[in-house]
Amino acid sequence: MTERQSPTAAIVLAAGEGTRMRASRPKVLFELLGRSMLGHVLAAVRALSGDVVVVTGHRRGEVEAHLEEIDAEARPVFQPEQRGTGHAVRVALEALAALRQLPATSDLTGSVLVVPADTPLLTPSSLQAVLEHRESTGAACVVLTAIPPDPAGYGRVIRGDDGALAAIVEDKDADAAQRAIREVNTGVYAFEARALARVLGRLTTDNAQGEEYLTDVVGILVADGERVSAVVASDWREALGVNDRAQLALARACLRDRRNTELMRAGVTIIDPATTWVDVGVQVEPDAEIWPNTILVGATRVAGGARVGPNCYLADTDVGSGARIRDATCEGAWIGPDAEVGPYTYLRPGTRLGRAAKAGAYVEMKNATVGAESKVPHLSYVGDATIGERTNIGAATVFVNYDGLAKHHSVVGDDVRIGSDTMIVAPVSIGDGAYTAAGSVIVDDVPPGALAVARARQRNVEGWVLRRRPGSAAAEAARRAGATEPTPGDAPAPGDAPAPGDADDRSSG
Repeated sequence: MTERQSPTAAIVLAAGEGTRMRASRPKVLFELLGRSMLGHVLAAVRALSGDVVVVTGHRRGEVEAHLEEIDAEARPVFQPEQRGTGHAVRVALEALAALRQLPATSDLTGSVLVVPADTPLLTPSSLQAVLEHRESTGAACVVLTAIPPDPAGYGRVIRGDDGALAAIVEDKDADAAQRAIREVNTGVYAFEARALARVLGRLTTDNAQGEEYLTDVVGILVADGERVSAVVASDWREALGVNDRAQLALARACLRDRRNTELMRAGVTIIDPATTWVDVGVQVEPDAEIWPNTILVGATRVAGGARVGPNCYLADTDVGSGARIRDATCEGAWIGPDAEVGPYTYLRPGTRLGRAAKAGAYVEMKNATVGAESKVPHLSYVGDATIGERTNIGAATVFVNYDGLAKHHSVVGDDVRIGSDTMIVAPVSIGDGAYTAAGSVIVDDVPPGALAVARARQRNVEGWVLRRRPGSAAAEAARRAGATEPTPGDAPAPGDAPAPGDADDRSSG
């Protein structure tokens, strides 16, 4: 049987229940910087290996559905009983042999990389170092180890007098002297396939947890006279496994720091890396500036010369060169070059700001296109609308787009001036160069160059305060300003409505 071009296979162990997470979903599906734990491990493994087998167990349906989304080429294999990491690898080897159409696991050749799915900080470079060491030395097994500040909870690496790797002892099975050892097992191994297949059947459950430990393979290989070696990770944090939410937060912070360092070394200015979160799928070009308390997630892209922050959340948003965004939430938006957003602005999906356009303070937009150099400076809602170029939308303007059943679209042309507190009741069209008077309710189309006035004429009811609020502070102020006392018996002036709360008030509050 002809082998595939890449002899390296990878086994990812993702069957554990993760009870310490106290979660309703599988542990390996928790996200860090826009990618699941399993996704981070697969991304590292995929840089090196051909065939990938993922061992599933607890809530397998959810894990396998996620696997189909992120890596459809990976082969899931179900471990119906979680009888330990050694048993999981045995199940995976059988699936790998079937994948390569081999009659038995003993027919497998090349390197087999074994990686736990709850170690999201692993890097391709460390995995590559383990594989290269195994292949260059011909070792039956190479273990990736680390030296963390606190080794508690990790399996300890036992070395012989000559410094060679002799065994790995799990934390629960270690004695006091072994627990004092700081070098720990990361759970990452590179095996020679035939040696691994030969030894797995000899594992026992004679240990504190009554499971088949993959770590026992090391001691068996050493006893058989096989060469076993170790590579120490350059950064101990790669060994960080995630077993509870406190460890998840620590891993997130480590990934955040790693991601921000990569961006800064690539030419991005990050003012405060500790408060800046950038998903792994986000693109930030050199010369962009990210200010404090900023979160960039999803498919967001920030062009060079743009400045985002402080206090921004951007999801799936494209930011053009020279744009300025502060104190804003933007989701599914397109912000053109030199555009200005904020402060306290909400751009919802479908928003497109043209070159040098502005969405200012307390502005909300949804499914709206704003042309070049047009401005919506403050206190307005623009929904389901197209606004032309060089147009100004006055404060407190609302595009009334919903009739209770459906959304409707409005069009505002170029060089239009919308007066403050205008209600634009869709669907309407306001032509190029038109004006609307402040306080108008626009329900009909406005021709180009026209002034639309849609409001009631003001009427002043003289003496109303003195009649209806005698003795009040307002009445005294009015009297001082020269307001005259009404003559007894005078008929009420037109529009002299009863005061709110009067017995004869017929208003519909």
